Amino acid sequence: MALQSGPGPPAPTVPLVRTTTLTWQQAWWLCGILAVALVVARVAVGQRPLGGRARFLIAAGTEISLLAGLDGLWILAGRPTAADPNGGFDRARTLMRIQHDLLLPHEQDLVNALAPHRLLSQFSNVYYASMHFTVMGILLVWLFWRHRDRYADIRTWMVLFTACALCVQLVPVAPPRLMPELGFVDVAKLYGQSVYGGIGNFQPAQFGAMPSVHVGWALLIAYAVCTISTSRWRWIALVHAVWMCFVVVATANHWWGDGIVAAGLLLIARGIQLSVRSLLRRIRSRSAAEAPADADAPDAALV
Repeated sequence: MALQSGPGPPAPTVPLVRTTTLTWQQAWWLCGILAVALVVARVAVGQRPLGGRARFLIAAGTEISLLAGLDGLWILAGRPTAADPNGGFDRARTLMRIQHDLLLPHEQDLVNALAPHRLLSQFSNVYYASMHFTVMGILLVWLFWRHRDRYADIRTWMVLFTACALCVQLVPVAPPRLMPELGFVDVAKLYGQSVYGGIGNFQPAQFGAMPSVHVGWALLIAYAVCTISTSRWRWIALVHAVWMCFVVVATANHWWGDGIVAAGLLLIARGIQLSVRSLLRRIRSRSAAEAPADADAPDAALV
């Protein structure tokens, strides 16, 4: 029997450890202020060579400005999905039927197995709400500080994947937790931990379940840490990815298909990135090969 969150004594709540979330206006203000500060700093320095600390601060400021601007764009672009659930429930039912035809396990079984266990449910809710941005932030800082040569590669991959995911999320798909008539229970709401009442001025897009950016980022983090780090503890990143895949489904925030599509988009984003990189490399090679011929050509003014 499905666990229902009907009337009854209120469950003890555990406050979520919420990461600070900016509005899109605040994110763009931060981006603009940092961009202006960087321009002023470069003008003030002029042609003088920069020291190591100055180069580091300028590079860090550039990255923060870029990521703040992209974050503002992501929040702003996601607002139509949050406001327009038309067809989201029908698409969710279609997705559930497709998963059934593919013999995938039913999400309801996992949700009903987790929900009665208060401490595990509360921990899962906190992990879902707080570790998504936190772990990605830690990864980017670690790469920028310790592996600068790999930072741009992973950052660009993350940005491309998120952009692809956002394009898909513009088509509303309801998550399982909004469909109690099918036997699902909102595990976070059950324990008073839902983030969907809004965080500050930010209202998450509740109908942007497809695809799961949580899963995509977790898989990207696992790949980056396991292939770049040489520590024997690097495999913990795989634990994070597996646990995040479990949590998003067990808390009724996502369908299995949301994670599967996220993994596919992650590969597509990588393919786009490598293709563009290869194209730019060929263009540079062709330009370098043609440079000597241009140098020997007659001066245009004398022709």
